[in-house]
Amino acid sequence: MTFLGIDLGTSGLRALLVDAHGRPIGATERHYDVSHPHSGWSEQDPADWVAALDGAVADMRAAHPEFAELRGIGVAGHMHGAILLDDTGQVLRPCILWNDTRSAAEAAHLDAADKVRSLSGNIVFPGFTAPKLEWVRTHEPEIFAKTARVLLPAAYLNYVLTGDYAADMSDSAGTSWLDVGQRDWSEHLLKVSHMRRDQMPRLVEGSDAAGMLRDDLATKWGVSDVTVAGGAGDNAAAACGIGALDEGQGFVSLGTSGVLLSARDGYKPAPETAVHTFCHAVPGRWYQMGVMLSATDSLNWLSRITGASPAELTANLGETLLPPGRVRFLPYLSGERTPHNDASIRGSFSGLAAETTRDDMTRAVLEGVAFGLRDSFEALRATGAKMERLIAIGGGTGSRYWLRLIATVLGIPLDLPGDGEFGAALGAARLGMAAATGASPEQIMTPPDIRETIEPDSALITKYDDAYAAFRAAYPVLKQVQ
Repeated sequence: MTFLGIDLGTSGLRALLVDAHGRPIGATERHYDVSHPHSGWSEQDPADWVAALDGAVADMRAAHPEFAELRGIGVAGHMHGAILLDDTGQVLRPCILWNDTRSAAEAAHLDAADKVRSLSGNIVFPGFTAPKLEWVRTHEPEIFAKTARVLLPAAYLNYVLTGDYAADMSDSAGTSWLDVGQRDWSEHLLKVSHMRRDQMPRLVEGSDAAGMLRDDLATKWGVSDVTVAGGAGDNAAAACGIGALDEGQGFVSLGTSGVLLSARDGYKPAPETAVHTFCHAVPGRWYQMGVMLSATDSLNWLSRITGASPAELTANLGETLLPPGRVRFLPYLSGERTPHNDASIRGSFSGLAAETTRDDMTRAVLEGVAFGLRDSFEALRATGAKMERLIAIGGGTGSRYWLRLIATVLGIPLDLPGDGEFGAALGAARLGMAAATGASPEQIMTPPDIRETIEPDSALITKYDDAYAAFRAAYPVLKQVQ
């Protein structure tokens, strides 16, 4: 038996094939673009995801004959995106993505409505799904009138795979339509945002079956009797990939956005902190996370304007952690979620001088992102989350300097997984395995081997604490100026 994990990311789709023991057999990727028609807008054509899936599966079949033994599929997707379908299942407009901020006014209106925070467990952020539909209702009323169903990106691929409308709890928790404590659509939340239950997909747990692979796809792919799992939002899937199911387990992810996630044994919302409280992808569990919108995206931005690759920028710093630099960077290139919930704020450099070098600016960017993650760390600790160590994942972990910096700023060790697959693609494959075999999540979703632990630099912790305090003080000043 083999199992396929699909990680539908913002910039590309990754497909991972694993064997019956969860060991990777092979992986393939296909990439696509993001459209920005106006400032603050971020959209994608779901047809590009389907084409990427077709191409990735074709590559997988050609490279790995074990694909013919496929028994289960799990899909992880970037959260909050709104795919609007008509009554025939056709896409009505491009998907409005998680980092689209056009619906800030609608989000503020919904957030102020009675019982919205208490039922959803969260602030209504501009990137969430409900305010997107309110924006469509106001600005594209003809599209809103035709909307028979709203799906999230992972649920849309589930629809493509099965022909059925089904979504998992973890992804649905980021819509502002789900009663996150009860794990069901809320009639009140739907009514407040002018939506109906019949426009919502059927809810399933991420590790349960959402349906079977369509006959025509099974024939095309040369497989039979393939179960498609409920799947997960990307961060919940990543938690499954590194075995973060229980209280005290979690990770820090250095991707396009920065995420600090902590698994929770119960439902303990704290929306006033701007921490996200969502259902986990497995039954009876939840997780909390802080999110900053520009993590490696900040380094990528510096790369674009300097003409040096991110790897080149960080390599020039070496591996020995330096004290905080004189230049400060506020990493709000696309606004910020935790802890500010501010879609309009933008980033800045301060402390620039005639002698400032590219390396100084690189250090400032890395420090600014680390301090942004510290914001999430403090917000999570305020909810009672216990984080004595975290697993570090994501593309930014390729910089040893950055890892030492983050460990020191957070004041906890960071564990690096051993070689091999982990994260959202593996988590999705594990969900597919659970759905197809009936095995419990605890049996399948185990932590990875740790190849190395990055300890905080004790000699620099106090200096970075002071630098973080200065970083925190800069936000209200920047807000006042802007």
